[in-house]
Amino acid sequence: MPIIYRLDAPARDVARAMGAEAGEDPWRGGPVSGGGFAPVVTMGREFVAGPRPEQRQPRRMVPRLWGVPPPPAAFGERRHGILTVRNLESPFWIGNLRNSEFRCLVPATAFMEWGKVDPRDGQRRQNWFGAADQPIFAMAAVWKDSEVPSFALLTCEANAALRAEGRDAMPVILPPEAHDLWLRGDWKRAAALVVPYSSSLTTLRVAGV
Repeated sequence: MPIIYRLDAPARDVARAMGAEAGEDPWRGGPVSGGGFAPVVTMGREFVAGPRPEQRQPRRMVPRLWGVPPPPAAFGERRHGILTVRNLESPFWIGNLRNSEFRCLVPATAFMEWGKVDPRDGQRRQNWFGAADQPIFAMAAVWKDSEVPSFALLTCEANAALRAEGRDAMPVILPPEAHDLWLRGDWKRAAALVVPYSSSLTTLRVAGV
């Protein structure tokens, strides 16, 4: 599960890559960790009630918090925000997944996963994975507005590149031609996009090496 990712591009360039309107998004580029705000691309219907209009709304890029507040825990305590969606059948997520208006794209240039322990020094190093064919790629996500404007990333089985580093899951990276389907398609077709990204197109940079 990624706990940090990077989006090393300013809002204007990110919006252009995602086919979205940047508006006044202040993003200048940098790392994103759980509990931090980052640009998220939606189909532009967050504040529109009623039936979906026949005319398509332009994609919007807005800041959202990475980490969806969970349901109230026992004795009224709160846990940390939920960063990822692992169970697609969970009652907590299924309504958002089935309703395309709650699906979104999270732009990134790389995501971090801890590597295996290096036998030479007993340390685990940061492995930064990217997409060779997409300098700025989109990770599949859903958004909620229960308490704050937040989002969570979808994960799937790891591809061969991540399994080689000891990981069993990875974020869902969408090819550009699948962006519209994720944002607007019915759930049966959109769910088919929740698959590992091609390992041959996955790049790896090991921090400190």
